[in-house]
Amino acid sequence: MVKVVAVANQKGGVAKTTTVQSLGVALAQQGQRVLVVDLDPQACLTFSFGFDPDDLPASLHDVLVRRAKIAEISREVPGVDGLSLVPATIDLAGAEVHLLSRTGREHVLARALQPVLSEYDVVLIDCPPSLGVLTINGLTAAEAVLVPLQCEALSHRGVGQLLETIEDVRQFANEKLRVLGLVATMYDGRTTHSRKVLSEVEERYGIPVFEPPVPKSVRFAEAPELGRSVLQHAPSSAGAAAYRVLAERVLSAMQVA
Repeated sequence: MVKVVAVANQKGGVAKTTTVQSLGVALAQQGQRVLVVDLDPQACLTFSFGFDPDDLPASLHDVLVRRAKIAEISREVPGVDGLSLVPATIDLAGAEVHLLSRTGREHVLARALQPVLSEYDVVLIDCPPSLGVLTINGLTAAEAVLVPLQCEALSHRGVGQLLETIEDVRQFANEKLRVLGLVATMYDGRTTHSRKVLSEVEERYGIPVFEPPVPKSVRFAEAPELGRSVLQHAPSSAGAAAYRVLAERVLSAMQVA
């Protein structure tokens, strides 16, 4: 069974952080013990859960530079039983520079997570929108990768680049890493372009696409400002419903992987 999943796409604006947040909340609501890790110096996941990155006394940066342990800096997410966050701050950008000079730098996050893995059923890692050393750390710590995909041409191209990086990580740092599947985000089923891109990606790369696609909705833009996920802000919305079903199907895929 897969426990640690990196959510990655080097193209920004594909709802990667929204996917981590929404799946984390949905899985916790379904009774799983979930840890979400904000590996992005922009700290959008941290902010989206209602924490001010500028006010945090410690973050993942302190873990990566060996000043703290995961258990010391993780936070319970308000209003969601069973969900904890490893927060990020802008200091993570400095940690990336620090890691470049470290021996075994791609394994730092994996080693940091090891002592707490037994406390959780699922660990979701929100990787930065790049293919730098932080993302490599996320991929090395994970057993599988989930790829959010906006159904448009540029996002389509990014999948191929990400798969090349995953293959490199598999060869040099983490031979067990596999692609769990794609999640279609900001989907507009009324356009033939969206449907075409989705079918082309599945056919070209042979990667399963989880159903249902997540529809475009203004509710996703509203929720982070409130420090909540769409499942809390608009629980009856189509987007929230999609992520609940996706959580069940992603969890099933993890259990048979």
